[in-house]
Amino acid sequence: MSSGHALASDQAMLEECNPFLSMARGFNTAADHLGLDEGVREVLRQPDREMKVSLPIRMDDGSVKVFTGYRVQHNTLRGPCKGGIRFAPDVNLDEVRALSAWMTWKCSVVNLPFGGGKGGVICDPRTMSNGELERLTRSYTIAIMDILGPDRDVPAPDMNTNEQTMAWIMDTYSMHARRTTTAIVTGKPLSIGGSQGRREATGRGVMISANQALKIVGMRPENARVVVQGSGNVGGIGALLLHQEGYKITSMSDMYGCIYNEKGLDVPAVLLHLRRQGRLEGFLGADHIQASEQLELDCDVLVPAATENQITSRNADRIKAKLIVEGANGPTTAIASKMLEDRGVVIVPDILANAGGVTVSYFEWVQDRMGYFWSEDIVNSRLEQIMIKAFDEVAEMAKRHNVGLRTAAYIVAIDRVATVYRMRGLAN
Repeated sequence: MSSGHALASDQAMLEECNPFLSMARGFNTAADHLGLDEGVREVLRQPDREMKVSLPIRMDDGSVKVFTGYRVQHNTLRGPCKGGIRFAPDVNLDEVRALSAWMTWKCSVVNLPFGGGKGGVICDPRTMSNGELERLTRSYTIAIMDILGPDRDVPAPDMNTNEQTMAWIMDTYSMHARRTTTAIVTGKPLSIGGSQGRREATGRGVMISANQALKIVGMRPENARVVVQGSGNVGGIGALLLHQEGYKITSMSDMYGCIYNEKGLDVPAVLLHLRRQGRLEGFLGADHIQASEQLELDCDVLVPAATENQITSRNADRIKAKLIVEGANGPTTAIASKMLEDRGVVIVPDILANAGGVTVSYFEWVQDRMGYFWSEDIVNSRLEQIMIKAFDEVAEMAKRHNVGLRTAAYIVAIDRVATVYRMRGLAN
């Protein structure tokens, strides 16, 4: 290939993997089916607010380092913004924009009274001490505090953030507000207003989505071989819950490598090893393979539960799964999704499949505002009701428009937001 063709190919891949452009493609396809005029499209596409902040932090060695943080509020038509905060070295504004828009559609597809938001800080948490991460989190909270609030914007954990991060945010906000405000974030520890079932919620939503989608492809859990990319809160818990449902989990992975056993992994043993060792490496009950091979393994169900842009036009034709359940946000590019659907692969899109997390975040927000907390059985039961209802609505929309589940989910979500926009009208 000539250098000119190589550059053109690289540029095409950059555009394909741009998460905001990928989101926009899905939006435009659904908007065409809905017959939305250009004015409404423009309103719903554009973020309401984007904030970029500089965060000077004193490091443990006494030096001062300046970090960059973002918070994007995509849409507040249906309620306060809702969405996670991620700490990662490759965070960028296009990514945060796309994730905030996906949160709008995700909240809408499961019919929660929220709009979408997302935040991120460019840093590498693996190289930072607990004290440095606390100072960074508190500084970030103060910097974006003017746009936060239980009725304005409610963050949650995301990549490389957790319950402790949320506790620091809640405490910082509460100190400045001069009152304890538990409903400012979700995904908190139980002791300060967290919800039962929140940590397992995204993985549980993936399991519920897989159960519903298996009916479409005519399979039963006990006959389904599953590859799970990831082993964290989504991949690990999702794999365990699928294992308990009778699925055969043949592969799991983490950032250090991938394990595979065609006869099925002992998932509880895998997760115990992971808790003790911090990585899958060294697990004795499986073969260790290259991470690049995992998505192309022979399987019935593929659960990409790591990060975005894992399935692209470069590897879509080598995907063997009949069903893909997207545990991560944006793991399949728009182009790859079209290639797979043209081959008859059923894809349960991220805005539906991983909506269990935001659904139980909503439950946590409601419980904090009431000051009354539910049992885990009630949380899980209500989560299942919402997820199954949303799946059925999306499946019905797919039949009505003769489209895949991804486009159908966008149609359901965008139609709800557009309806509210028409009812509320323009402010001027």
